[in-house]
Amino acid sequence: MPDYVWGRNPILETLRSTRQIKRILLADGQRDAPAIAAILQEAERRHIPIENVSRQRLDQLSQGAVHQGCLAVVEERKYATLEQILTYAGQKDEDPFLLILDAIQDVNNLGSLLRSAEAVGVHGVVIPLHHAAEVNATVVKTSAGASEHLLIAQETNLTRTIDFLKKQNVWVIGLDSEAKTEYDRADLTGPLALVVGSEGRGISRLVREHCDLLIKLPMRGHVASLNAAVAGSIALYEALRQRSGKSTK
Repeated sequence: MPDYVWGRNPILETLRSTRQIKRILLADGQRDAPAIAAILQEAERRHIPIENVSRQRLDQLSQGAVHQGCLAVVEERKYATLEQILTYAGQKDEDPFLLILDAIQDVNNLGSLLRSAEAVGVHGVVIPLHHAAEVNATVVKTSAGASEHLLIAQETNLTRTIDFLKKQNVWVIGLDSEAKTEYDRADLTGPLALVVGSEGRGISRLVREHCDLLIKLPMRGHVASLNAAVAGSIALYEALRQRSGKSTK
């Protein structure tokens, strides 16, 4: 079953990934737009057909989303396994670095977290199979196409996932507003899986109980919590800072 990716940067990043693109649809008059040139060049290199269609057709296929005059018909997303993520880390000769998302509901938050995860060098992201946002075209666009360069696993039970990772000597740390340890006081080097909870309730009770450690971001203002994507991104970059420091020693 075909899927769609829309938006100029998401399509360009998908072209540069391993995901197969069947064809690209351009709104009438878009071929001469400078921002489309890179897409056309990469599509030609990969022998991908280009079709001119009406903007109304793109509006219909994207269900009214901001498609920027271009849409790609792509193969259905292939999700990775935990074993593939760990193997990828091994191939890079790096300690595994994973992001586990516990029931993120908002597609914009999911896209933002995937973008941050790809930027800091996460080897793979784990999302629940049920009761969570899926990696759809909106998520691809919100992530600016970063999702197309990530190994993403869908798991039916996050507590079993965590237990499996622990057996692989991966330290599992959850981001929780009620934790006692502040995020920059924790050791985020070595094999690591960072857990970020949902927008409303945070990490679920069972997932929280399975974490090796809980950390929090300090809050000095009147607002009691941060957006899930913002909080998760801050913790990811702290992990990158620590891990970069370790690699230079």
